[in-house]
Amino acid sequence: MDRDDEQLLRGRVYGADHEHPGPVPGQRYAELVGGPLDGLLFDITGWTPNEIDTGVALPTELGQFGAGGRAMYDPRPGDPHRFDCSGDFP
Repeated sequence: MDRDDEQLLRGRVYGADHEHPGPVPGQRYAELVGGPLDGLLFDITGWTPNEIDTGVALPTELGQFGAGGRAMYDPRPGDPHRFDCSGDFP
């Protein structure tokens, strides 16, 4: 991904409608840090602390495995509003 693509993704919500890609007031988000989804926001509204601690595997075509691949993100210790990339898998 080149720098222009990275800037385009910043401030966008993972999985959001392309016509309304930004955050919605009243929702809780975690920032995805590193990996193929770096800079995207991920909606964690309604998640319990246990669900947040588990992390998430997000489907993406941008990772090393292309279509069908997933990027794993885990909450940053002490900062559950940032999820750090821990790798890609098929």
